[in-house]
Amino acid sequence: MQHQEFEPPEELRDTIKCFWYNSRESGEQQSSFEVIPDGYAEIIFHFGSGCSISSDGGLQSLPSPFIMGLHNHPVHFYVKNRFEVIAIRCYPWTVFDLLELPSGKGGVHLFEHPIAQLQPVLNNYIQAGKISEAIAEVKRYFMDARLRVATSSMLFKAGVAMRKANGAMPVSQVAEAAHATVRTLERNFKQSSGYTVKDVSALIRFEQVRNQLWHYPDTNIAGLAHELDYTDQAHLSREFKRYTGTTPAAFARKAKKERPVISYDFVAFIQA
Repeated sequence: MQHQEFEPPEELRDTIKCFWYNSRESGEQQSSFEVIPDGYAEIIFHFGSGCSISSDGGLQSLPSPFIMGLHNHPVHFYVKNRFEVIAIRCYPWTVFDLLELPSGKGGVHLFEHPIAQLQPVLNNYIQAGKISEAIAEVKRYFMDARLRVATSSMLFKAGVAMRKANGAMPVSQVAEAAHATVRTLERNFKQSSGYTVKDVSALIRFEQVRNQLWHYPDTNIAGLAHELDYTDQAHLSREFKRYTGTTPAAFARKAKKERPVISYDFVAFIQA
C-alpha cells in the first residue's frame, strides 16, 4: 500500500485538514478494509476496479466521487485489483459551506455536484502516474470554492472552537463562541453535518484517543481519559467501543502488532 498526504495551502487550513492519495493492490480476490470513525468528512475520488460497501445483505457499488461523512461505527469497503484514491479530508461543518452540500449522516453519502467533473481530469493524471498534478488540480478547485466562504459564518466559528477544545467544550460555550443560541446552532449544525454539536464533539474527542493509541499503544488509558476530560476510564472505554466495536486495550494491542509503516496522521484505513 502507498499513501501520501499533502498539506493544504494556508488559505484552506481552516476548512480542510489535508489532501491525500492512496493506492493498493488487492489482486483478483476481493479484499476488504475498515474505516474507523473520526471527526472529518472525506470527499473520495476513486480509480481502478471500483469499490463497494455492504448494503442490505449485499454489496453496493459506489460512484466516484462520494462523501464519507461522519459515522459512529466502523464501515467496511470491498475492492479488488488496483485501487487508487484522491481524497479531501474536510472538517464536517465546512462541506456545506464549500460545496453547499450536507456531509451526510450514516457514513457514505452519494451526491450530484459539479465537482464530479474533476473525475476524468484526475483519472488522466492517475493513469499517467502524475499524483502531484492531480492533487494540484483538486487544490485549485477548493481554493476557488474557499473564496465564497465567510469566516464569520456561525458554523465556521463553532467548528474552530470545537477543534481547539478537542471536543471537550460544552454546547452552550460552543454556541457562545459562534454568537448564536444553542437551538439555532444545533439546527444549523445538524443540517450541515447530519449530527448535533454534542455528537460531533464526541467524535472529535474519540479521534484524539484513537490517534494516541494507534501511534503510542503503551499510553496509559486512565491518564488519557483524564487528559481529554472523560469522566473516568470506564467512560472513555464505553465511547471507544461505541465507535469501534472493540476496547481501547484491544485496539492498542492491534496497533502494536499490525500498524503498517504509513504517514503519521493516516489511521483511518485499517486492513481487515
